[in-house]
Amino acid sequence: MKFVRLGAHGSERPGVIDESGTVFDLRSLTADIDGAFLAADPVAVTRRALAEGRLEKWSGAAELRIGAPIARPTAVICIGQNYAAHAAESGSAAPEQPIIFFKHPNTVVGPTDDVTIPHGATTVDWEVELGVVIGRRAKYLTSDAEALDHVAGYVVSHDVSERDWQTQHSGGQWSKGKTAEGFNPVGPWLVPAEAVDPQRLRLWSRVNGAGRQDSNTADQIFTVAQLVRHLSQYMVLEPGDLINTGTPEGVALSGRFPYLRGGDVVEMGIEGLGAQRQTFVPAP
Repeated sequence: MKFVRLGAHGSERPGVIDESGTVFDLRSLTADIDGAFLAADPVAVTRRALAEGRLEKWSGAAELRIGAPIARPTAVICIGQNYAAHAAESGSAAPEQPIIFFKHPNTVVGPTDDVTIPHGATTVDWEVELGVVIGRRAKYLTSDAEALDHVAGYVVSHDVSERDWQTQHSGGQWSKGKTAEGFNPVGPWLVPAEAVDPQRLRLWSRVNGAGRQDSNTADQIFTVAQLVRHLSQYMVLEPGDLINTGTPEGVALSGRFPYLRGGDVVEMGIEGLGAQRQTFVPAP
């Protein structure tokens, strides 16, 4: 089972893809794949509706734009340098505690939408990341098992970055280089947590067909469970919130590859969670 949102930007409709690959319209169950739906045992509710034949097949779904599989989250919480090799290529030691920064929720767009290179940006970088979508309100969690029980599912998340803005313009905070329009493509699907082992996933990226990143979430410094538990000590996580869990080595910041320019095509994916493809375009 995979949850999707299809249609024009701002007018996406919720759907579900069953084990056969058939897409069903979810509007008889929910207006959107949002926090309220994710907090209401969506897998059980949807599975029951499918078994009872209460969902209509979605005719023409394959021709529609793929939107982000979650409606605009209330928060996009990001973890920096969560793979030791990426920390090293960034010139930093592996962190002893999770590094946390935020992206604006309006950075979240669909997995095949064009990404605009902002005015004045010269160091735009790619970052494939495992995205964690919260399913239950979480605060002061006490164990890794409890933390994972608050996860609704997982997504491919692209934490696009403008490195000069991140490191030179932000006064020690990274968010200026992370929050430009369209700087967080998500999707194509939200895969329920019960179907995913978050610490055994291959993730990869390519630029103009050439390999860049190829790693596994087994190499994370802080696991998904540790991150969710840690964050819950400092903030209240709400259903529908998105956590980007860090990127592996192989980005332009390493100095091994050029930064992105207009016309470049970035592809990335995570085992079992699907793949993305964006064309980077200059700002008008």
